[in-house]
Amino acid sequence: MSTIEIWLLAVALAMDCFAVSVATGITLKQTHWRTMLNMAFFFGLFQAVMPLIGWMGTTLFSHLFEQIDHWIAFGILCFLGGRMVVESFKEEEERHPTDPTRLLVVLTLAVATSIDALAVGVSFACLGMDSWLDILHPILIIGLVSFVLSIVGLLLGICFGNGLARRLKAERWGGLILILIGCKILAEHLM
Repeated sequence: MSTIEIWLLAVALAMDCFAVSVATGITLKQTHWRTMLNMAFFFGLFQAVMPLIGWMGTTLFSHLFEQIDHWIAFGILCFLGGRMVVESFKEEEERHPTDPTRLLVVLTLAVATSIDALAVGVSFACLGMDSWLDILHPILIIGLVSFVLSIVGLLLGICFGNGLARRLKAERWGGLILILIGCKILAEHLM
């Protein structure tokens, strides 16, 4: 696998992180670098670790996980997105919106957006990457690209969210985007 192919693969894998980051950024009121770096770190970490797990588990469990990974991502994203949509219809005083800065929410989103990367790890094994040194370069690139695109997505979401999105029920749109990402993941795996 060439370096250019690895970078293209990393961008493709990071697009879910980017989209979720935009949706999350829309719900934030202002830029909080610690929160943003935390979220981007976990998105990048999980995007890098999942191919490693897929690569290591290829011989043992890949046939079992490939059958359900898309359903897991779909369920997690639809649950979180649906919750955001439902909260957006409530009156301000009765709302309990999903806090995208909570560690549990960040970890859940990181897992949901990185499940596709497990299959990439399986494909690395099928391409003959049989040592740690073979897989180290690609997973570092995948993690870095995911980190950077998550920061960019959060910044874009915050910029958009502070303007027009506040009047357009940004939380509702953010939830719908998460649901659409879940549907996209499901459709890609079923077809």
